[in-house]
Amino acid sequence: MELKEKLVSSFLAFEEEYTGSNDDLHKIRNQAIKDFETIGFPNRKQEDYKYTSLKSILKEDYSLFPKQENTLEYKDIKKYFIHEIDTYDLVFIDGIYSSHLSSTTHDKIDVCLMSSALNKDLYKPVIDNYFNKIAPKNGLNSLNTAFTKEGAFIHIHKNTMADKPIQIINFSTGNESSLLVQPRNLIVVDENSHCQIIERHQSLTDQPVLTNSVTEIFADKRAIVDYYKIQNDKLSASLIDNTYIEQKSESFCSVHTFSLGGKLTRNNLNFYQRGERIDSTMKGVTIIEGKQHVDHNTLVHHIEPNCESHQDYKGIFDEKSVGVFNGKVVVEKEAQKTNAYQSNNNVLLNDKATINSKPQLEIFADDVKCSHGCTIGQLDEEALFYLQSRGIPRKEASGLLMYAFANNVLESVKIPEIKKRINKLIALKLGVELGFNL
Repeated sequence: MELKEKLVSSFLAFEEEYTGSNDDLHKIRNQAIKDFETIGFPNRKQEDYKYTSLKSILKEDYSLFPKQENTLEYKDIKKYFIHEIDTYDLVFIDGIYSSHLSSTTHDKIDVCLMSSALNKDLYKPVIDNYFNKIAPKNGLNSLNTAFTKEGAFIHIHKNTMADKPIQIINFSTGNESSLLVQPRNLIVVDENSHCQIIERHQSLTDQPVLTNSVTEIFADKRAIVDYYKIQNDKLSASLIDNTYIEQKSESFCSVHTFSLGGKLTRNNLNFYQRGERIDSTMKGVTIIEGKQHVDHNTLVHHIEPNCESHQDYKGIFDEKSVGVFNGKVVVEKEAQKTNAYQSNNNVLLNDKATINSKPQLEIFADDVKCSHGCTIGQLDEEALFYLQSRGIPRKEASGLLMYAFANNVLESVKIPEIKKRINKLIALKLGVELGFNL
């Protein structure tokens, strides 16, 4: 049985067990599975998936609904936490919340489970206003909506600065062979509020794991959201990350994505600007090798005037790895005085590595400053020769040049401990000791 048929046939049993008496959720789930049955999984006939085929990861016989929590000890997984700083932690194991690894003490900061938010009257006003409101209706989003049972619910109340970052970590153990997990996150940051969030998906098994994640983020007036995605998984793990952000006037949202490992990684990142004087920033570093595949598909929709957006993605590809960048900026007629910048720069370390880059601008306003660009090349041999002439071995010289290439993305990281962790991961990926304080 194909995965699509298996999912559709399994829906009734899942819906009966996990939806309970919530009539609104019952309607949402049933409509979502109908949409998925009609739309199905994306394929390469669709322009957005022209360079990314999901066939290899959809042929697995995934276990859909693990029913028991798999116990992990903190000592076994502590290396995946940013433990140098105090954080709120939401930890999930095979899609199930792990209470003994999580901490959610707060004041005017709701950090809890989607299952609690969906079924408690306390959170009903927020759920009614925001849940499933900006994620476009497509096969992957509909599948997640139909089957999601857990994830993070974060609500930062008005005029509140979160006193510490929030970590969302999803572990996969593979105790039930191949596993399909579908976390659903809802993040609402009220007016004049600020939060920092760190998200990671980590497989602990060599069994195939597919994660289909959906995150909706709402930033109200003058809100600040600082989001970090660390993607450094095993070769058996694939991730489809769907993140949608709606911003109101004078808000600032930034998303940094570090894609350093995994079989197939697809990042769908969409910003919708609904107000004036909005700033949207999305930056990424990709370093992959072997037959790994990373696809960044981005959208910034400028709807009103006097707003800015900044995109800067760097890629380093070795061996037979494949990179894809499909970035679109849409500037509506009313969005005068828009300032939009988009850049995608790539280094190919091997003749067999591939990058498909497609920066796009759709501009319907006439008083704007918009630019986009793409570069694809190899390391500068003159720069390598210069470093070698100063006594630096070629391997270390290459590492220094690649680090310098990616460094401007790291400069905008606001959490020092995150910057330190990413620096170490990049050095490890490049296989060099960079020789300065990380």
